[in-house]
Amino acid sequence: MVLPNEKWHYPNYYRMEYSSHRIAVIGLGYVGLPLAAEFARYFTVIGFDINRKRVGELREGLDLTLEVEEDFLKQVSIDQPGNEAGLYCSYDPADLNGCNVFIVTVPTPVDKNNRPDLTPLYKASETVGKVLKKGDIVVYESTVYPGVTEEECVPVLEKCSGLVFNTDFYCGYSPERINPGDKLHTVAKIKKITSGSTPEIAEVVDSIYRTVITAGTHKASSIKVAEAAKVIENSQRDINIAFVNELAMIFNRLGIDTHQVLEASATKWNFLPFKPGLVGGHCIGVDPYYLAQKAQEVGYHPEIILAGRRLNDGMGKYIAGEFVKLMIKNSITVKNAEVLVLGITFKENCPDVRNTRVVDIISELASYHIKLSVYDPWAKPEDVQHEYGINIMTELPESQQFDSMILAVAHNDFKDINWRERVKAGGVIYDVKGCLDRNMSDARL
Repeated sequence: MVLPNEKWHYPNYYRMEYSSHRIAVIGLGYVGLPLAAEFARYFTVIGFDINRKRVGELREGLDLTLEVEEDFLKQVSIDQPGNEAGLYCSYDPADLNGCNVFIVTVPTPVDKNNRPDLTPLYKASETVGKVLKKGDIVVYESTVYPGVTEEECVPVLEKCSGLVFNTDFYCGYSPERINPGDKLHTVAKIKKITSGSTPEIAEVVDSIYRTVITAGTHKASSIKVAEAAKVIENSQRDINIAFVNELAMIFNRLGIDTHQVLEASATKWNFLPFKPGLVGGHCIGVDPYYLAQKAQEVGYHPEIILAGRRLNDGMGKYIAGEFVKLMIKNSITVKNAEVLVLGITFKENCPDVRNTRVVDIISELASYHIKLSVYDPWAKPEDVQHEYGINIMTELPESQQFDSMILAVAHNDFKDINWRERVKAGGVIYDVKGCLDRNMSDARL
């Protein structure tokens, strides 16, 4: 049955019989939880995650990723799985029994050498394979290179279940398009690509997503097409950002403000409004390596993709170098200088610190023996310490001044503060994101 709230009704969209599908979402992070909560409007959903602490928090209605509001999470949550619509969060694989649609939303990172690490995907496939039954459907949302679903995941499912692909069970691929911290483009409001391992299954998968995706769906012709579409979305953005980052380096040497150039160019109707900056996170800074890996496997060395990655991966070191040059120009003693770094999350107004490239700036500045203080009201200190071994402040000590400052993340919290009061006379303020008043900063990327 549908939970009784009119705002959850989507008129004019295809409706499933709510009792026909029992959905399991494997992985309750930035991607999985919002999707599970949306499906819980209409279906019985088992949200599964191996992190017991995370599951415990979700059962209390607390989402530390801030992607799902507490009131909504509590409304769609149910105390135990039954036949009614709702979300039941669990870390017990036994609770997956009885589900017939499994949606895998685990991370797909790269290793220290930037090679795709499919370990989370393999382990999630093992978990699903152990409870898979005849007629079940497994849909993958994790970003991968073309071929991973059928060539890497399916064999794991077959081995663990003893079932035969496209005879006993089926697969689909529907790439995630979550934008962490974005409250406008939420999961239901972003058009969804869907696909299936047979034409019939493709229609079933598409119909399931159509139930909750108000922006509509696009049914791809095959799983590989859907996989390829996802991996090029962020590769395209990566290349475009690399281009404007290179422009920023050129214009800096010419003494031209890059942001003013981009503002002027944006007056042309078809100009793409990309801005220079750090490229981190779990998508743009990672996905191109997945495409590059597959290209090299088939004998092609991708020039543009890897060139863009090299340039963007080097931006932290470049920014730190420019910052130190400004300090020297202002006669600031670099060694033991007290410098404030504003922001460490991978993007603004979001607590996500995965693959943040701000750590590259911090690491480079630390090599000059600069005394760094990192302030970020959004990040969780325990996450930053665990991931990077960096201690951060979530509040600034009153009246403390620094020799210089670098704004690395454009949190709204930073924009209306007079940072000059926090910097000693002659100190440098470097605005990486170009979000401060131009008169307040000495330089911006």
